[in-house]
Amino acid sequence: MRLRVLTYNIHRAIGVDRRFRPERIVQIVESHDADIVLLQEVDEGAPRSRELDLARELADALGYPHMAVGHNVTLRKGRYGNATLSRHRILRERNIDLTIGLWKRRGCQHTAIDIEGHGRPRRLEVFNLHLGLSARERRRQLALLTASHELDSLSPDVACLVAGDFNDWRSLLSPLLTDGLRFQSASDRLNGTRPLATYPSFFPRGPLDKIYFRGPLKLLAARRCRLRLARIASDHLPLIADFELE
Repeated sequence: MRLRVLTYNIHRAIGVDRRFRPERIVQIVESHDADIVLLQEVDEGAPRSRELDLARELADALGYPHMAVGHNVTLRKGRYGNATLSRHRILRERNIDLTIGLWKRRGCQHTAIDIEGHGRPRRLEVFNLHLGLSARERRRQLALLTASHELDSLSPDVACLVAGDFNDWRSLLSPLLTDGLRFQSASDRLNGTRPLATYPSFFPRGPLDKIYFRGPLKLLAARRCRLRLARIASDHLPLIADFELE
């Protein structure tokens, strides 16, 4: 069964032109027709985004019947975090706190998704994260994630994705996932090429957004969004990967 995954830091639907335009995010995501959409920096109740429940607004506009939200940062009014939209049923969800000390609050949203297709349903474990700006902080955050019950208890034979905004300019975390946890990368040095750069959107140089996978998932293709609209809709570009769930 084929499965398309998209990860996108939407920057609260505020573009590089400083305009709040969620309809641009809808148009971009809709054009890729993904089965599972992982979003970061998603507002709820914040004045800068018209106090909307942005995850709900996007899910309804795009027609995704299943949604989970993990809020990490509380503002003076409102909050924001990560959201997972899915065409397939979400069996369970939990937001894993990855905050280190007094650094900005960060988190990883875990969802177990029931993939229905030909034959018996298959479970896909999805970790949608947004890591910090410091390399030291990110290493400690990844250590928290790998020690969490949600990831540590998983057999390497279970279909699993870890994706989102890693803020990892030099891909320093990649060996920890690929060598230590037996993940493969869909975005770093794919087939011997350079990592897929997604930031800044108008002139992408940094491979901040990444997708890692393991278990019965075969990578078919990976790419960044090339729509002109995506260069202004957010400060990141979406990253898209196609898999065969074996």
